[in-house]
Amino acid sequence: MRYICFIASLLVFSACAGSYYPSIQHNQQDRVFDDEDYDQIIENSFIFVYEAPLSTFSIDVDGASYSNVRRMITDGYLPPSDAVRIEEMINYFNYNYPGPKGNNPFSVHTEIAPAPWNPEHHLVQIGIQGERVEAENLPPSNLVFLLDVSGSMGSYDKLPLLKKGFKLLVNQLREEDYVSIVVYAGSSGLVLPPTSGYDKETILESLDKLQSGGSTAGAAGIQQAYQVAMENFRENANNRVILATDGDFNVGVSNDEALVELIEKKREHGIFLSVLGFGTGNLKDSKMEKIANHGNGNYYYIDNLLEAKKVLVSEMGGTLHTIAKDVKVQVEFNPQNVQAYRLIGYENRLLADEDFNDDKKDAGELGSGHTVTALYEVIPVGIEIDNNLTDIDPLKYQTPTNPVDGFSDEIMTVKLRYKQPDGDSSKLISRVINKKQVNTELSENLSFAASVASFGMLLRDSRFKGSSSFEMVNQLAKNGKGEDDQGYRAEFIKIAELADLLWQGQSKN
Repeated sequence: MRYICFIASLLVFSACAGSYYPSIQHNQQDRVFDDEDYDQIIENSFIFVYEAPLSTFSIDVDGASYSNVRRMITDGYLPPSDAVRIEEMINYFNYNYPGPKGNNPFSVHTEIAPAPWNPEHHLVQIGIQGERVEAENLPPSNLVFLLDVSGSMGSYDKLPLLKKGFKLLVNQLREEDYVSIVVYAGSSGLVLPPTSGYDKETILESLDKLQSGGSTAGAAGIQQAYQVAMENFRENANNRVILATDGDFNVGVSNDEALVELIEKKREHGIFLSVLGFGTGNLKDSKMEKIANHGNGNYYYIDNLLEAKKVLVSEMGGTLHTIAKDVKVQVEFNPQNVQAYRLIGYENRLLADEDFNDDKKDAGELGSGHTVTALYEVIPVGIEIDNNLTDIDPLKYQTPTNPVDGFSDEIMTVKLRYKQPDGDSSKLISRVINKKQVNTELSENLSFAASVASFGMLLRDSRFKGSSSFEMVNQLAKNGKGEDDQGYRAEFIKIAELADLLWQGQSKN
C-alpha cells in the first residue's frame, strides 16, 4: 500500500509539473539512516590472471540486502551504498536451474555471454541448484525461536510483524516438529518448552502473549537458546535457532567481535542458525550479517508480511533445512584466454586460496531448493584494459604464466567443495567453461541476473558500472522476466523504475 501511495504521489507531481521529480536531499537521507549500521564494502576490482589465477569464495544465500533496499526505495529514499550487497540482491531471486542428478545434493550450471555494460568483456554466470525436498519428506525439526522483545521492538514493523510472520511458520509445522521459544529483553527466559507442531494452539498463544519492553541482552538470549537446542538435540533432524531482532544489542556482550566468537563456538554443536532482521531506523545489519555468516546460518530482512511468507512458508525448506554445508567455490582462469577478472559482489565472503581444500574452514550453507548465483566479469586476451578498472598498473618486468599445452580452448575451471550437513569431509565437483560455450546473447536467467547486478552497481555508483543505466536495467529485467510465477521479478522492475525516479529527483538538486 505504501508503494502504491508513493507512486500515486509521483504521478500527481509529474502531471502538475511536467518533468518534475521529487527531490531527495542528501542530508535528510543521511539522517534517516543515521542509526542503521552497515559494514563498509570495498568493491572487488579487476585482477590480472598472471598475478592471481585463482578466485575463491564462500557461497551466500542471504537475501537480506535486497528486501532492505526495497524497503528504503519504497519509502522514498535511495539506499546508502554499503547497504547494497550485490550478491544478496542477485540471490534474492530463484533461477530454477536444472536439478541435480545422482548423489550430489546440488547441480552446477554455467553460462557465458557479453557483459551488457561492456560488450567487449564477458559475463560468466555460475549457478547452483539445490535439491528440492518436498515438505512431507523433510527431516523433523528441533526449532528454538529466539525472539527480541526489548523496548526497541515496539514499532509496528518489528514485534507485531514478527508475531504475524512466526504464526505463518507455526501453521506449517508437523507433529514431528518441535518448537521452543526463548525471549530476551533486560534478561532472557524460556517462555515455551519444546512443544509439538501438533499443538499449534499452545505455540500460537505463546506468541500472542509477547510484549516489548526493556533493554536488549542479546548475548544472554543466544546462550540460552543454544542451550535449549542442545538439551533437546535430535539426531538426523534439523536442529536450528531462529533469531528475530533489529540487532540493537545494548546489554552484555554486544560488540560484533565478541558475538561472532560466541556464535562460532555454538556452531560446533551441529546447530544451525537463521537470522531474521526487522524494523527501520536502528537496524543493525552489520551485526546480524556477521552472526549469520559465522554461525552456519542465513540472514533475511523482513520488511512486510509477504516477505515473511516468502521466507518462512514458500521457501521454508531452503530457509530452515540445510542440504549441504561449507560450500566453497574456486575458479581457475586460463591466462591464454583471460587477461583479468572481477567477482561481482561477495566482498565479505572471499576466502584465501588455500582455504578451499581446508575442511576446517567455515563457509556458506545451501538449503533445500535454494539457488546460488555468482557473476564474474572477465576481460578476454587481446582487449585493451582501462586503467581505471584495476587497482595497480600492469607489471613491467613480469610475464604472464606460461600456459600448459592442450588447454587452449578452456576459459576457466570452476570447482566446488561441500560437506553433508552432518559431515566433516568435503566432496569435490568440477566444471570447465570453454570457448565453444560463449553465447552471443544472454539467456533469460543471465539477463535477469545481469539486470540486478547493473542495478546494484548504479545504486553503489560503482566505478565498474560501465554503460549501465536504468534503461538498461529495465530492458534486461524485462528480457529475463520469464514465467515469474510469484511475481518477484515483476516487482523488481517496479522497484528499479521507482529508484530511477528518485535518482532523477536527487540529481536535479
